[in-house]
Amino acid sequence: MNERLTLTTKELKRLKVLEWIEGEQMTVVQAAEMLGISERQCWRLLARYRAEGAAGLVHRNRGRPSPQRLPAAAREQVLTLAEGICRDYNDQHLTEVLQEEHGLQMSRASVRRLRRAAGLGSPHKYRRRRGHQRRERRPRAGMLLQLDASHHDWLEGRGPRLALAGAIDDATGEVVGALFREQEDAAGYFLLVRQISESHGVPLAVYADRHTIFQNPVKASLEQELLGILPQSQFARLLGELQIELIAAHSPQAKGRVERLWQTLQDRLVKELRQAGAATLAQANQVLATYLPKFNQRFQIAPAQPESAFRPRPAQLDLEASFSFHYQRKVANDHTISLDGHKLQLPSLAHGRSYAKATVDLQHRLDGRLAVLHQGQLLIVFEPADATPPRVERFNPQTSPSPFIKERVSVPAPPTAPSSPASKPAANHPWRRYPTAKPTPQLPAPALAHPAAEPAHPDIFSERLP
Repeated sequence: MNERLTLTTKELKRLKVLEWIEGEQMTVVQAAEMLGISERQCWRLLARYRAEGAAGLVHRNRGRPSPQRLPAAAREQVLTLAEGICRDYNDQHLTEVLQEEHGLQMSRASVRRLRRAAGLGSPHKYRRRRGHQRRERRPRAGMLLQLDASHHDWLEGRGPRLALAGAIDDATGEVVGALFREQEDAAGYFLLVRQISESHGVPLAVYADRHTIFQNPVKASLEQELLGILPQSQFARLLGELQIELIAAHSPQAKGRVERLWQTLQDRLVKELRQAGAATLAQANQVLATYLPKFNQRFQIAPAQPESAFRPRPAQLDLEASFSFHYQRKVANDHTISLDGHKLQLPSLAHGRSYAKATVDLQHRLDGRLAVLHQGQLLIVFEPADATPPRVERFNPQTSPSPFIKERVSVPAPPTAPSSPASKPAANHPWRRYPTAKPTPQLPAPALAHPAAEPAHPDIFSERLP
């Protein structure tokens, strides 16, 4: 029984040319030129053909495993991770984990090929992207930061649902600052800007959406527009003091760099939090602080111009006052001011001076302290009961008392007199001397002879009172 031999198209071409040489229809020089090989190589092929026939033209490595093939143990380890703890990792992320944590140096294509051969598809469903006009990156780091927050189940049910506030540099793609918060609030962005100013410096501009944290929803009156005074949010006021330009985006696609950042972090950071077992806000921030340098090392790129545009903070800037929430209150006659349903007692003044009816400035600091100033002069600082950053929303004293008010600074409520038992009026009381009217009985109306006829005396159908 003859053995069946399979040749490739290249090998069939060589067989045909060698047959022409054997039939003296072509010289070796002409055959070498036609096959694109050297004359010496053509003589080698001719010798193998004469010795073994067509089988001599088959490549010697056919049917043998490649020396570059992954060992069976490595392939088994990849599939074990892909089906186990790394089942929701994408191909690139799984490749990096294999290289960094398991010491398996293999390409993303190899990992993808092994997963698809085992029937493991990509954990992410990709959709076709719409075309858009590309915007060039800023040439220097610090020229533009994109701010946003992502609400996501970062702890995967192990703890509360958190919001991740972060800022990414437009020129380098570096995450210059990020922190977890219970919700997206202005205090979180205050802490974020302070974190960035301490680690990198003050940027030239920030790019954010039209959330009320950044844009004051109150429209300016005609007089304010003529005077050039526009209502500002607390965060916009802070950026103005730091001389940072605030650029408002008209769509999520306009700040696509930070939107794509959330897509990547919701895939990778969630797994880091899972491996660390983070279940609280504090633990999540600890994992985030150790993960960001590794993330930036992986995704950060070099800017077009190496000079940094980050600036040092202004020397004359009062950090405690700037990174605070500012309010204005009018002092009552009893030297108290109100805030979130609470009364705060101002200190007594010397020489009989009074601040009643005066307007004072309240600065709610990030550490929870409350400073009261009048014409730039500090009057008193109320220490917080709990050192927590302030919130913009109002407090409900019945359900969640204000954290910056201690019992010693609250004005006590005036004592109330003991209530007396209810007494019943006597029979000769003046209230009992007046007669009460009898109720008017409702009598049925009589049937009329003609529907359109009116009664001659309408009042006879109701009983008169004596």
